[in-house]
Amino acid sequence: MSMGSVEGIEVEAGLNAMREVFERQRVAFARDAHPAKAVRDRRLATLARLLQENADAIAEAIDADFGHRSRDETRLLEIFPSLESIRHARRHLGGWMRAERRPVSIWFLPGRAQVIPQPLGVVGIISPWNYPVLLAVSPLAAALAAGNRAMVKMSEFTPRTSALFARLVSLYFGADEVSVVQGDAELAQAFAKLPFDHLLFTGSTRVGYAVMRAAADNLTPVTLELGGKSPAIVGPGYPLAKAAERILVGKCMNAGQTCIAPDYVLLPRGSTAAFLDEARKVVDRCYPDMARTPDYTSIASERHFARLTDWLEEARGAGARIVPLSASLPAPDPATRRMPPHAVLDAKDELQVMQEEIFGPLLPVREYDGLDEAIGFVNARPRPLALYYFDHSRERIERVLRETVAGGVTINDTILHIAQDHLPFGGVGHSGMGHYHGREGFETFSKKKAVFIQSPVNTVGLFKPPYGRLFDTLVRFLIR
Repeated sequence: MSMGSVEGIEVEAGLNAMREVFERQRVAFARDAHPAKAVRDRRLATLARLLQENADAIAEAIDADFGHRSRDETRLLEIFPSLESIRHARRHLGGWMRAERRPVSIWFLPGRAQVIPQPLGVVGIISPWNYPVLLAVSPLAAALAAGNRAMVKMSEFTPRTSALFARLVSLYFGADEVSVVQGDAELAQAFAKLPFDHLLFTGSTRVGYAVMRAAADNLTPVTLELGGKSPAIVGPGYPLAKAAERILVGKCMNAGQTCIAPDYVLLPRGSTAAFLDEARKVVDRCYPDMARTPDYTSIASERHFARLTDWLEEARGAGARIVPLSASLPAPDPATRRMPPHAVLDAKDELQVMQEEIFGPLLPVREYDGLDEAIGFVNARPRPLALYYFDHSRERIERVLRETVAGGVTINDTILHIAQDHLPFGGVGHSGMGHYHGREGFETFSKKKAVFIQSPVNTVGLFKPPYGRLFDTLVRFLIR
């Protein structure tokens, strides 16, 4: 038997196993289609225990997948927010589950109306490689809080983390509650084609198109958490040292491999040199020995490292000025895949760094004349997942909020809106559709079922055939 045949058998076995788990979850949901609060709370507590008891092993697996991933960043950016999302759901679960009374039109009194949040059934979650645990657990917590069963397809580009998480989930949960699927792009495509009751995908806009097309065959509703180019605008007069610190800290987290990392900076005319001076100070303070510090993360794969170096060379060849921002590591290191942050000045619009989501520590910097120009620059491009604005003027802040469209905004900092469990998280246009986090996550994975309860005493009988003079008089009154 050829190796190709063996691989084909393995793929088919994986597909069959995935479909079998899906059917088991559908059957299990049919047996308990509206789990009690205690059941949901138990599942959330189990998910939290899985993370707490295996945090070190998870950090080791992610570190190995990346070549080097800061253990402290994993604890801060994956384990902590995952646990916070679970804690938030458990604290508010009772209130989220309660039926909501709604007003009734005077013509239908004394009937009553309410909205009941109902679990959807079996939910699919496709998570990416850049935050492999957070972006699996956060939507999973919302799905479990809403009373669903869930299947998670983790990225094949973080195989150790995916294998570990799959094993842990199988130890802590029954397969008919939560299951993790592993496999390549072919299996991911088949996963998206399953008739889920809701499908959440986090990843690139390009793959998002394919996921939406696959889900469309089953009319599966989708939440797409994509990306795009998230701008950071520094307003006139805002302290450049403070802006540089917040922008570079946000950019250097996970070496820029973050969907809401600042993608480019717009500065008031004449302030670039001062901003770059402050940016260098920030990088050298945070990473005084970038080549060896455990605090800076490597680019996750050779493919992405090559992509970023190619884009850097394309920009340089097109006349852009490339400014290294690290004194201790001025150039990318292929051996460790460490790529220090670089500012890219005078980048033409047609360059990759200006067209594509960068997903790395390259930072195009442009200047603007007047806030009109900065707002116009942002609005002329696809709507971003995040927007960052730095200013002390309330009037200008309100103007930017009013005149731009973005998935989320942080004022005078970066990244932090994603950490607020009371705020929805999601994109708009090319950066995604739908929301999750907190209550919005619970509602995304619920059907808000409308219920009208008729009163024994009502006037509906006055409006049934045969129609006559009384009916005519009533309808004339209603449509007066």
